[in-house]
Formats: sequence, structure tokens, C-alpha cells
Amino acid sequence: MAADAGARGLERRTVYRTLFTAYPDALVVADMSGHIVLANPSAAALLGYEVEELVGMPVDELVPEAIRPRHAAFRAAYGVDPQPRPMGRQVELAARRRDGTEVMVEISLSPLQDEGLPLVVAAIRDIGAYPRVKQALKQARYSDFLAQLGRLGVDARDPQVLLDRVPEIAASALGMDVAIVYLLEPNRLELLVASAVGTIPGETTGARLPYGLDTSLGFVLTQGRALTVTDYRTEQRFAVPQGYLDAGLVSGLTVPLLDRGKTIGALTVRSREAKTFEGDDIRFLESLGNLLATGLQRAQSEEALNHAQRLESVGQLTGGIAHDFNNLLTVIQGNLQVLEELPELSENSYGRQLLEAATRATRRGAELTGKLLAFSRRQVLQPRPIAVNTLLHSLANMLRRTLDERIEICVEPGEPPPYVYADPGQLEASLLNIAINARDAMPKGGRLTFATQIGGGVPRSARTELDEPFGDGADELVAISVADTGSGMSDEVQERAFEPFFTTKEAGRGTGLGLSTVYGFVKQSKGAISIDSALGRGSTVTLYIPQPTTAIPRHEIEATVSEEVAPGLRVLLVEDDPEVRSVVHKYLDALHCVTATASNAAEALQRLDEGATFDLLLSDIALGPGQRGTELAAEVQQRLPALAVLLMSGYSAELLEADRDAPPSWELLRKPYSRQELGSAMAKVMSTRITASGSEAGTVHPPA
Repeated sequence: MAADAGARGLERRTVYRTLFTAYPDALVVADMSGHIVLANPSAAALLGYEVEELVGMPVDELVPEAIRPRHAAFRAAYGVDPQPRPMGRQVELAARRRDGTEVMVEISLSPLQDEGLPLVVAAIRDIGAYPRVKQALKQARYSDFLAQLGRLGVDARDPQVLLDRVPEIAASALGMDVAIVYLLEPNRLELLVASAVGTIPGETTGARLPYGLDTSLGFVLTQGRALTVTDYRTEQRFAVPQGYLDAGLVSGLTVPLLDRGKTIGALTVRSREAKTFEGDDIRFLESLGNLLATGLQRAQSEEALNHAQRLESVGQLTGGIAHDFNNLLTVIQGNLQVLEELPELSENSYGRQLLEAATRATRRGAELTGKLLAFSRRQVLQPRPIAVNTLLHSLANMLRRTLDERIEICVEPGEPPPYVYADPGQLEASLLNIAINARDAMPKGGRLTFATQIGGGVPRSARTELDEPFGDGADELVAISVADTGSGMSDEVQERAFEPFFTTKEAGRGTGLGLSTVYGFVKQSKGAISIDSALGRGSTVTLYIPQPTTAIPRHEIEATVSEEVAPGLRVLLVEDDPEVRSVVHKYLDALHCVTATASNAAEALQRLDEGATFDLLLSDIALGPGQRGTELAAEVQQRLPALAVLLMSGYSAELLEADRDAPPSWELLRKPYSRQELGSAMAKVMSTRITASGSEAGTVHPPA
């Protein structure tokens, strides 16, 4: 019997020893002084030691240094009253490995005092081994990477910082060998390698790659969704570049970069190992791509805003200059016209020659201020529906007679024939400006093509310039493009192309106001403009002009008016600039008008109070301190409803404001103007008053 009992005891010890050795959790037996007396192979594997190294080691060495004092206090208290402590209390614990790294664990404690042994068994379990915990840890890691990029996106103003960081994060987070950001070029035929980590030959940063539907990138960009590849060597959905196989790449994941629903590029990661991409991996890379696309969009929007603000500032300055310049030109042009009619000059050929040269100079000055006002969007436009194809054919015929015969001019009219709502003279002048620039870019000849299209998409760079929230399709807009095969523009030139006085032409060959004038006209017409160009590839300038609506503004409908001013017309002239007032008075005398003058609104009202009678109020809008011309006209018409009103200004912003707020019967005249232009405007407003009232305006008498 004793032998049997001994045998059974030996067997139990063997079983216990086997269980201790084979147990999957790490088991450590420590005495009450905190030294390890036994450890199983699982403990050695988890903690990075040999079993023999663990035996005799203080358990405090397996605790991170930061919490060792607290652990020592806990161990001392536990020795006084040892109690079993199971796992699953959701207490975050960490064990320190031999290499200094830490691992998150759960620990159960089992005292052996009841067995007569002053020992404690600690069972240690790596919670990262749990599938759900692994997933949670991976998600937390991905979230941390995304938070890092989000903070960088807020702080960084240079989009290249984001472009450089994204592939680094993607490669690190997913454990990949290659990570690349591709961006679609404006022509949507090539992809630019914007940034990369671990690149392969042919796909280094700055490289441009043609792409087609039979490539992995083409597959992603057309499908607009993520693409996973488990083995490039057996891939059948698209052609795999030989460079991928030569580089030993096996698996990959690619997601599209989306800007407001439109694909602008792709983000891809590739590995030389076979990898299976789970939903979390795909969602992480998509989130990374979305953050990048948002950052790029913000940077582009900020740059567009800064550019627009710079142009607006210059526009305000040029508009103010044009205002003052127009007053000066009015004086110069008016006095020249008076001199031209002097008998003393009729037989003086040299004097007339000088006079004609000065007159031509004032006309060029007026054209210059007109261009400044066009850029600053302070010109008075007269929009109406225009058949664009007809306009382009007419313009092309004229250019064929005037441009270098080595330049082939083509028109590609859109179908159905498009109509736009714009000022026809300004639209034709804008297209002519672009055509002249194209001619200068083709000194040895080439091809100039005019084309039209309704809708068809507006580039992002042009959409940021729109005053109205047109969508990508922009069916409300007509695209009018002018393309040449000339020398093209660098990125730096394109950036400044719309700035006034900026020119790449040699001195004396250009004012630098061509494209800036076009820019101002298009913006004032509630449209947009874009340039697509590269050195050696020619340029395409596209205007996006709104189509006409069914409603036609009042100034579209013009009655047939007389061009003659009735002799004896009684005019009240109100002008604060004495020299301008003198010139206009001479004009009115030559038109056989009876004129009374006033330098401000108060003087004009005083004349009315004194009982003077007038047929027409001719007033500048800016009259210095006191009432403006528009306010004066409103008050005068309250007193004298039949009085005709003609307002003038050298500052087109004032004319625009008056055009918006004035009654339909008022007329507007922009300075500088000739005597003939003044006479036509006066005849028009008087004829309009006759048409509106159904009878002669006649002499207006103030009320008794």
C-alpha cells in the first residue's frame, strides 16, 4: 500500500510539473519576499528571458520603472492578507520585457498558503493575443495616425508637407514597403507622382505616368473605389507593370482621392509579402486619402482666395486712378475739340497735325482707362443674348484677313448652337485679345482654334472664381475656348497672367492689360476663366459665360431715338470740377442749348427755388460734400416729374450703382465723352421721356 501511495504521489507531481510546463499562460511562482522561485516556458517566451534567468529574479524587475514603487507597496499589502484575484477586472497592467518594451497583460494571483507553502502563483496573459483586443489596438493605432495627420493639416499651410507625410504614415501604419500619392494632371491623361516612400524604378517623385483603363490606377480612378491585390503575379483584372514584379512586389491596396465627389488622384501601398487587407485597413487608407484631399482642397481654395484678393486690391486702385484720369481726359478732349473748330486753325496744317496727334493720344488714354475699368469690373456693360457660333465665325473671318497667313484659324462650333448673355462688344474684344496673344506665341505660324461647348465641366481653378454656385456640370455656362499651338506658358507666367501690367513681351510690344481686361469682363459677366498651358505645348484659354435667361433686362429694349438735340433745350448743368464744367458748357453752347450751371446740389436746388425752368438735368454723380448727383436727381424729379435726367461720371462703379438703382427713364454717360456722344445721350433721354409720356416734354414749370 505504501508503495502504491508513493507511486501515486510521484505520478501527481509528474502531472503537475507537466501541466505547469505546458500551460499556455505565463506562470510565475514567487515567495513572500518577491523573488521568483519557478517560471514556465510561456513566461520566458512572453517576457523575453530564459527560464533559468527568471528563477531568483525579483518580480519588481518585470514591472515598468514608473510604477515600481506603487507595485512594491501593493505587494507588501498583499503579503499581509493574500487573497485570490482572478483575471477580467479590466485593470490595465503592463509587464516589462527583457528588451525594455512593454506588453499589456492581465494577471491573476493565487496564494498557496492553504497548502502550507508561503508562495503566490501569478498567471500572466498577453491581452494583445485576443482577436478583439488586437482589432481594438489596431483601430486605436490607426486613429492615432489619422489624428496626427489631422493636426498637421490644420497647422501646415504648404500642401507639400501633407503630401510628404501621407505616404510615410501609410507605409508605417500598414507595414508596407512602398507608398505613393498620385495626382491627376489637368489634362486628365497623366498622373503625377506627388510623393512616395520606397519607390520603384519609373515611379519616383515628380514622374508623370500615362494611365489607361487597363492599369491598376485606371481601374481605381474609373471605378472610384478601393482595389486590393493579394498577388500581382496572378492578377487578371488589369495589366501589371513588369517593374512591380521585378521589384518583388506581391500585394497592394489602392484607394481613390476624392475632391467633392470628383476623383483627383490615388493613394497606394504595396508590399513584398503576401498580405490580406481587412476592412479596417481599407477604411484607414480611405480616411488617410480623404484627409489629404481635404487638405489639398483647402490649400487650393486659400491660394485662389489670396489671388482673388490681390486682384481685387489692384482693381480698386486702378478703378480710382481711372476715375481721376477720366476727368482729366474730359478736360483735355473737350478743349481739343473746341480748338479744332477755331477759324485760326482751319488754314494751319501744322497746328491741325499737332491737334490730331493730341486727339489720338486722348483716345488711347480713354481706351487705357477703359481697360483698367474692365479689369476692376467697374465698367458699364450692356449685355444681351449672343449667338456665339455666329460671333466666332465673323471673328475668324476678320482674323484670317489680318493675322499672319501662316496661322491656320479654325472654328469648332458647338451643337446645339449656344447662346450667352454678355456685352457683345466686350466679348468680341476679349476673344480678340486672346487671339493676339496666341499670334505672338506662334511667330513661325501654327493653328488657332475657337470652340464652344455647353456645360461639360468647369476646372477646379475656374470654379473657385465663380460668383454663383455652379456645379461640376455647369450646364448654365457656355465654354468658349481659344487654343493655340504656340510656345505655351510656364506655371509662374500662368500664375500672374491676369495681373494688370504683367507682360512677357519685350518693351513697347504690350501693355500687360490684355488678359487682365478679359478677366475683369468675364468676372463682371458672372462667369469664370481658366488657362491650360505648358511650355512647348501651346495654350488654351477658356471663358465660361452664363447662358441667357428668359427675362430680358429693361436696358435690352431700346426705343428708336432721335440723334438731334432740339435747339433751345434748357439744361441745368451740375459739375463740381470747374474745368470739366467749363468744357461741358462749351459743348452745350455748340449744341444750341440754354445752359445754367451749378457746382453742387445746393446751388442747383437754389436755382429751382428761384423759379428757373429746365428741360434736362445734366449732373455728375460725385459732387463733393453734400448730396450726390443721384440724390439730387431723385429730389428734383419729385418736384418736377417731367424733367429728363442724364447722369455722368468718370468712375464706373458710380455708374454701375446708378444703373442698378435708377429709374428706367434716367440715362448714364461715361467720361470722357465727345460733344457728339453728349448730344446723342441727351437726344436719347429726351426722346425716351417723350415716348414714356406720350407727349412733348416741353418746358417744365416749377409748381406755384
